[in-house]
Amino acid sequence: MNKTITFRKMTVDDLDDVLEIEVNSFATPWSRDAFFNELTKNQFAEYLVAEVDQKVVGYCGVWIIIDEAHITNIALLPDYRGLKLGEALFAKVIELAKEMGAISMTLEVRVSNERAKALYRKFGFVEGAVRKQYYTDNMEDALVMWVNLS
Repeated sequence: MNKTITFRKMTVDDLDDVLEIEVNSFATPWSRDAFFNELTKNQFAEYLVAEVDQKVVGYCGVWIIIDEAHITNIALLPDYRGLKLGEALFAKVIELAKEMGAISMTLEVRVSNERAKALYRKFGFVEGAVRKQYYTDNMEDALVMWVNLS
């Protein structure tokens, strides 16, 4: 890919682009208000966007509470999947969490999402538990994964 790829903190000005990614990625997408509140009211939330040639094509959110980081969501526009952008974005979020003092990180992922689980395993995440019927759209279980960052 001969394009300029950058990562930066998400701002409210990014919400239209983020919502486009959201509706193209999830059966039950977050609302504009949910993202707005994350950016303006949640003191624990940090969000990064991935840009290709100054177009927002992906984002990832993390809550950092004391020394634990929790990935809230990560998504890319469909045309930008499979290009290692998600991996690079995830690495940036892990780096940010470490800089902010996190020593462990956790997330939930659909038990059927093999692609995402493979990505997380690349970063050392291991399976911890199952949250039964976690996803409200189809009552699918979530696999809880975690990693020690220190």
